[in-house]
Amino acid sequence: MAELNFDVIVIGAGAAGMMCAAQAGRRGRKVLIIDHAEKLAEKIRISGGGRCNFTNRRVGPENFLSRNPHFARSALARYGSAQFIELVERHGIRYHERNLGQLFCDESAQQIIDMLRAECEDGGVRFAMPLRVEAVARQEDALARFAVDTARGRYTCTNLVIACGGLSIPKIGATPFGYRIAEQFGIPVVPPRPALVPLTLPPETLQRFASLAGCSLDIEAQCNGGRFREAALITHRGLSGPVVLQVSSYWQAQAYDAGDWAPVCFNLLPGIDAQAWLEQHAGDRGLLANLLAERLPRRFAHAWCALHGWERPLNRFRAAELKIVATALSAWEIMPSGTQGYAKAEVTLGGVDTRALSSKTMEASACKGLHFVGEVMDITGHLGGFNFQWAWSSGHAAGQSV
Repeated sequence: MAELNFDVIVIGAGAAGMMCAAQAGRRGRKVLIIDHAEKLAEKIRISGGGRCNFTNRRVGPENFLSRNPHFARSALARYGSAQFIELVERHGIRYHERNLGQLFCDESAQQIIDMLRAECEDGGVRFAMPLRVEAVARQEDALARFAVDTARGRYTCTNLVIACGGLSIPKIGATPFGYRIAEQFGIPVVPPRPALVPLTLPPETLQRFASLAGCSLDIEAQCNGGRFREAALITHRGLSGPVVLQVSSYWQAQAYDAGDWAPVCFNLLPGIDAQAWLEQHAGDRGLLANLLAERLPRRFAHAWCALHGWERPLNRFRAAELKIVATALSAWEIMPSGTQGYAKAEVTLGGVDTRALSSKTMEASACKGLHFVGEVMDITGHLGGFNFQWAWSSGHAAGQSV
């Protein structure tokens, strides 16, 4: 069995892995990337509708969830969105900005993959894929090297980087490999769950909204400190749309922290004083639903009023009742029954506990030379390019130190 020696082996040829490998290679390190997939960076390719929402102009530590909320600061400060945008521009990739600072390729996500591949090639990085890692071990010798066993033989390295992602989108090859490596070396893992994922509703709630599938509305959602205003979409299984995906991470995190589930709170009239608005129309003879239809989709307004038993003219509501209606409009609580799982999740919540890692190098405190980058870590970004930025930032940090 042949043995090949490298300074750095990166397991995972995705966003974070290639960024790390490119940085290390350009520093003169001998680098190998191993990945079990046949296609390079499939998650990049399918992201953003095929155009890759590669970063966001407004990236900050507040855009990430973690048990260790300050961990992301160092890497983001040293390599933020401005630095990655500069790289994109240097490769001549044209891009455009959408709402809330999101940046997308004008043409194709493949351009980002090609850019990262070119950066790796410039650094002399070697690729071994498709190739499945069978085992990883620490060699107790003077060099304290890692041994990576594969079907093609044993590879060794001084620095091992785990960049194999989380559990989201299993159809493109997601596995718990990274968590198993962490546990093998005594590094704690925050239990993973789907994040940025549609929420499901209990059967009784779904039945009431069966006729509203496909209905979209601009609302505000909040849960466990997360507050977002974007579009929500009612589906045949529950709730989706950007605002629901955003708040889903906080709903899941709340269960971690409190050990209990709590409802998600929706403001159906964001930016409006619902009580003052209703009081202005208290004497109207028209139905409450018809008034709400001025600001909400008509079929939603009528179904929502029917759900609450408020199918009557405004002038038949007492002042106290209008106050109750206003409260329901601005703080409508819904208890999800769950999520649509990893198959529909954009990322994974939880992962390798960052309290066991260096925020400057991504190295495990208890295992010199072992690094973790990207989604495998307990760092989960908001929707809108933030998770890719964490891949770039954490990959860069590790690549500068291995």
